[in-house]
Amino acid sequence: MNIEIREVKKDCERMKFIKSQWNFYKEDPNFVPPIIADRKKVLSREKNPFFQHALMQEFLAYEGKDIVGRIAAIINHNHNQTHNDKVGFFGFFESIDNQQVAKLLFDTAANWLKERGMDEMRGPVDLSMNDEVGLLIEGFDQPPVILMKYNPEYYIHLIKDYGFHEEMLLYAWKLVNATYASDKLNRLQEVIRKRHKITIENLSFKDKKKLREDIQLIKDIYNSAWEKNWGFVKATEAEFDVLAEDFVQIADPYLVLIAKVDGKVAGFALALPDINQALIYNKGGSLLGAAYHLFTKKKKIDTLRVITLGVFEEYRKTGADAVLYWEVANRGLEHGYDKGEASWILSINEEMNNALQKSMHGELYKKYMLYQKKI
Repeated sequence: MNIEIREVKKDCERMKFIKSQWNFYKEDPNFVPPIIADRKKVLSREKNPFFQHALMQEFLAYEGKDIVGRIAAIINHNHNQTHNDKVGFFGFFESIDNQQVAKLLFDTAANWLKERGMDEMRGPVDLSMNDEVGLLIEGFDQPPVILMKYNPEYYIHLIKDYGFHEEMLLYAWKLVNATYASDKLNRLQEVIRKRHKITIENLSFKDKKKLREDIQLIKDIYNSAWEKNWGFVKATEAEFDVLAEDFVQIADPYLVLIAKVDGKVAGFALALPDINQALIYNKGGSLLGAAYHLFTKKKKIDTLRVITLGVFEEYRKTGADAVLYWEVANRGLEHGYDKGEASWILSINEEMNNALQKSMHGELYKKYMLYQKKI
């Protein structure tokens, strides 16, 4: 094969980078096409505040006129300052099942990172640990839920054969309302509520001032509750504002919850409707098509993704997390969601994984891997 790697420089080339993703999923029924307008926003140096503290370069692999692969090399300065390391990332990786193509893409990304002082390459990460991360390694039999990654199974050998080692395993737990909203859990959460004076509030989109205050509370909890987690980097004010703006468009305020212990803010939970159940029909990735399918297939959406649940360290032994899960389950059922996914969870987070397995009776049904290599 005569493969040429080209650097993405112009907007028209970046659009080819975005649209090339369809090349690798033509016959895959589980592929959920991204919304092209959203991808443009994510990759925009002007619109995405991630680039206020990060660098990225995209590359396309060509065989003649055909795009046969793509990759982005990413330097997140906030990550390296937080963790005192020199890790660069690769993301948005796609490739045909050919080791030569994959090797050229990884070599190109590694060289770009090394020239800028990095000594390790980790991925896939699109763009940061606050975005879509990990390579799907188990659970290829169904589509991904909202904001979770999906890829062909052969990507595993393309990455491992290049010399990457397994760095961190991530879990996705399948939750069925009949089990994680059980009578046993109901009785338990009632006892916990009374013992620790736990109350639950939800967002209100009607009171704009209160909404801003609650979003600021959630940001503080998020950055504090995950501060000691492996690979975590605090979201900046600007990044969190963009995330909040995006989530408000699809979130049900009744399912964005703040827990208080004896009147003091203790934690929060964010569950989003799995709009991928509608977007999977939006084959072209257009914004208008997405709106149409979300409107016409709203009743098909029966799953929530518990995208994040965090409790301040001083309140983690109060059981506030169990109460939040119970509230999400029951409120979800009231709104027609009888299934859920809790993701992603670090495999080393024993406390959360034990709770999901034993208390919520979750099923570990998908696994994702982050890989790393010296460069």
